[in-house]
Amino acid sequence: MKEKYTDSTLQRPEGERLIDGMHVTIDLPVVIKKIRLESTWQESDRNAITVFKNSSLRIVLIALHKAAEMTKHIAKGTICVQVLEGRIQFKTGLQSVELNKGQILTLHEGVPHSVLAIKESVFLLTLTAKLEESGIY
Repeated sequence: MKEKYTDSTLQRPEGERLIDGMHVTIDLPVVIKKIRLESTWQESDRNAITVFKNSSLRIVLIALHKAAEMTKHIAKGTICVQVLEGRIQFKTGLQSVELNKGQILTLHEGVPHSVLAIKESVFLLTLTAKLEESGIY
């Protein structure tokens, strides 16, 4: 398996960061601290960093300031939202649920949803691709 690294960007000029490989270790407290130090966090209502990405799975750490909202959108795969800090409100057209630290929510592909930070929050978003499309059965 070939390892995959991110490239340097204006936001993260320090260089490559492993995002796919046979074994990827992610230190969430370190990543949370890092995104809170970045200018995007200081200048906007959120910040995020992809910590793992391949053809069938993506894991993104997202931090939201209090009252920040991710407006209604649709994921192209099943998602799992795990709250690491704070409290969020997760809404679909059929229901609204508040998630606190330590709680997880899953949602099937194609369901419109939005996220509102009730207080400053950090959550892990895991997104899967359709298994048929990724070649995994």
